[in-house]
Amino acid sequence: MEYKNTKAERDTVTRDMRRFEAGTDNTFETIAIIAKRANQIGADVKEELNSKLAEFATSSDNLEEIFENREQIEISKFYEALPKPVSIAVEEYLQGKIYFRNPAKEEAAAATKEA
Repeated sequence: MEYKNTKAERDTVTRDMRRFEAGTDNTFETIAIIAKRANQIGADVKEELNSKLAEFATSSDNLEEIFENREQIEISKFYEALPKPVSIAVEEYLQGKIYFRNPAKEEAAAATKEA
């Protein structure tokens, strides 16, 4: 996945909100776009992590037989160290890597051209 090599910030960063309005002219619409992308990223990362951790799953439900697996711990630490999905989505938006469209605006623009 490309999220592993991203240049997204791992810490909180203060950002200029005017940079976010460049694509949509609406701050709230931009935030909605970023939020939807962050949800997609979060779901992808979670699915990938669960598939990797499923290899270590045991069939017994006995609490006394819990084993520590070094590989499992390393995988978990790696995913914990990744930037948050929102940080990745913000970086993608600012770099112009997110495709988005607003059907309502497209219909309104088409209606004004026809009139």
